[in-house]
Amino acid sequence: MQQVQEQDYSQKFDLGLWRTLLRYSREYWGHLIVLAVCMTVSALLDVLFPLMTGYAIDFLIYDNPAGKRDLIGKVIEAVGCLFFGGSAMAGFICVYVVTLAMQVAMIYAFLYLGTKIETGVCFIIRDRAFHKLQELPFSYYDRMPVGHLMSRMTSDIQRLSETIGWSLLDLCWGVAMLIMCSATMLSINWKLGLAVMLVLPPLALISFWFQRKILKSWRAVRKTNSRITGSFNEGIMGAKTTKTLVREEMNEEEFTELTREMHRSSVRAASINAAYLPIVISLGSIATAYALWHGGNLVLAGAMSLGVIQVFVNYTVQFFEPVRGIAGVLSEMQSAQAAAERVITLLETEAEIKDTPEVEAVFGDSFHPKRENWPEICGDIDFEHVDFKYKEGDKVLSDFNLHVKAGETIALVGPTGAGKSTVVNLVCRFYEPTAGEIRIDGVDYRKRSQLWLQSNLGYVLQEPRLFSGTIRDNIRYSKLDATEEEIRRAAQMVNAEQFILKLENGYDTDVGEGGNRLSTGEKQLISFARAILGDPRIFVLDEATSSVDTETEIIIQNAISQVLKGRTSFIIAHRLSTVRSADRILVIENGGIKEMGSHQELMRQKGSYYKLYMSQFEEERAQEILSSKK
Repeated sequence: MQQVQEQDYSQKFDLGLWRTLLRYSREYWGHLIVLAVCMTVSALLDVLFPLMTGYAIDFLIYDNPAGKRDLIGKVIEAVGCLFFGGSAMAGFICVYVVTLAMQVAMIYAFLYLGTKIETGVCFIIRDRAFHKLQELPFSYYDRMPVGHLMSRMTSDIQRLSETIGWSLLDLCWGVAMLIMCSATMLSINWKLGLAVMLVLPPLALISFWFQRKILKSWRAVRKTNSRITGSFNEGIMGAKTTKTLVREEMNEEEFTELTREMHRSSVRAASINAAYLPIVISLGSIATAYALWHGGNLVLAGAMSLGVIQVFVNYTVQFFEPVRGIAGVLSEMQSAQAAAERVITLLETEAEIKDTPEVEAVFGDSFHPKRENWPEICGDIDFEHVDFKYKEGDKVLSDFNLHVKAGETIALVGPTGAGKSTVVNLVCRFYEPTAGEIRIDGVDYRKRSQLWLQSNLGYVLQEPRLFSGTIRDNIRYSKLDATEEEIRRAAQMVNAEQFILKLENGYDTDVGEGGNRLSTGEKQLISFARAILGDPRIFVLDEATSSVDTETEIIIQNAISQVLKGRTSFIIAHRLSTVRSADRILVIENGGIKEMGSHQELMRQKGSYYKLYMSQFEEERAQEILSSKK
């Protein structure tokens, strides 16, 4: 089975991408600033502990009165003099306990803030991504598999929120710690400090090489993860088809190959990442060993006290801890960038169909409508020299012209792929013409808002789609404030109440996931009632009776004649018995209108419609004869 390939992204670490991501997280900038302050204070406190240990060795254990006291030593002795009668030990204990308490407070603060930022950013990005998915047109969903979108909305966004909440936290602490350790080492012995820091240039080169490899590997992992999510989705949604075609073994083989690819990509990424950190640790260990050797010689020569060399070695170890931490964060960000690219691409996808700022200023948008400015729709629809082609494909309509009067019922028939569904999708503005214009009540519909048009639209699909909940919930899905009387009236209009009241819980019957507890015909009647509840001025039936049994088709046909009165309607049907009562029937072929007229007129012409109708009539008669002989 051919897999849909995802877009390839930049091969370099993109700082601008992270700036964009932080822009989407602006509601938590205050938290991030407080977090950065907490981490800086925490790094400062981490630097103080070795100095206190060095003071304790030189002045409390070995009593070196000639030793040079640094700032922390002076603070310890001042506290001892002020509060403990000159006891340096008591002053040391007091300062140490206070510093430790402050460190505990900082740890609590950054754990609290980090968790809040992680969950908050996850909520914000998911909310905006879902908002974006509501805005995007049909054309986006035509080319984007559901599994890929699910992967972005779940694992990718979760990965980003963790990175912003925790990896940036570690990066802030690492940078602050690195600067403070460097300054302290240089102040103790600048020559030895510079010797230790000579390891940074080769470390930077190694990091640069590894980060590129890590990013490439994690991109492969995220792309494969999307394909796996898509495979899960297709496997679950198509379970019945799989069993009827006995494809279990083949599906398992295909999925196993996907998981093997995921395993290979993950192991490759983990191996590169695993090789990187030991190199960083090894370089840090070499620098620490050098500090011990050279510092030990200085102690033996009397040029450095034991407490000072202990402080220096401690700082050497601490110096490479933030280096390792920063390396790990960069590695994590390289991994997360693959997710960031995919999420930002979704968030910044421009809708191919959108209202102009001038239209939004008057009529509002899909989320903030200005209904008081909406004109009423009468239902006159004009196609003026309309051309249309999908983004990737041949031209579907060419110089298409049609005038539909308000309240008229138009039926569209013709071979598969002729452009019938394209015509109604253009009417509904799910797509827009690539040339020409469509007018509603004499005005180009691009000068009105999408929501204005689609709020006056009723659409019944070939495959009815119900949502988890009760029958009542599904009928009022298009009008949440509908009263019980309105719900029942809609069901009665489409002859659905008859079967609803026979169910054990009536309108409170749970339909199951996707309506799987109801028959196809029952689901179609409910979707029909849902469409009519909003009293739409334009009604579309797209093969609405093709998947139902003959008895349900008769019920729906009886309902159609009542429901469509006074509404501009479009009916697409292969069963020509459904369209005989239409005001006009259009035979669509090769992107244009080949024949047009009422059922009687087209039958008299004895053209394409006549041949199609007679062919179906003979087929149905043959089936009736065969059924009667059984």
